[in-house]
Amino acid sequence: MSCLVDTNIFLDVVLKRPGLEDESRQVLNWFGNHPGEGWIAWHTLANLFYVGARMVGAAPARQTIQAILGSFEVCQVGTREARRAMELKLRDFEDSLQVSAGLATGVERIVTRNLRDFRGSPIPAISPHAFLLKMKAI
Repeated sequence: MSCLVDTNIFLDVVLKRPGLEDESRQVLNWFGNHPGEGWIAWHTLANLFYVGARMVGAAPARQTIQAILGSFEVCQVGTREARRAMELKLRDFEDSLQVSAGLATGVERIVTRNLRDFRGSPIPAISPHAFLLKMKAI
């Protein structure tokens, strides 16, 4: 199943968030084992590098980005997708950018812990737990 993975799933792992890291790591590993199914928005890379560099340093943050690029495809976006994000009626603009990137790529789902923030999204959101159950990974 082709999915865009929201920034928070990566941050769970990078920041080793208690109670969230293990399930999010399983999601990322699933996509690592299924090439071409996992997508990431361009701006997620910048967000991850910024947070990672502040928390663990620039070199480890670069290694993390390199690992992500080994398992995930990056959505190709531009002005049209930015304008589409502006038109979406989601509460958070960053989430609108995620959705617009997913629309540009044709993903089936957005994997996120913030299901509430994606209400009204033209792409259905799915929690990490529900995703893993659907893929029979747990």
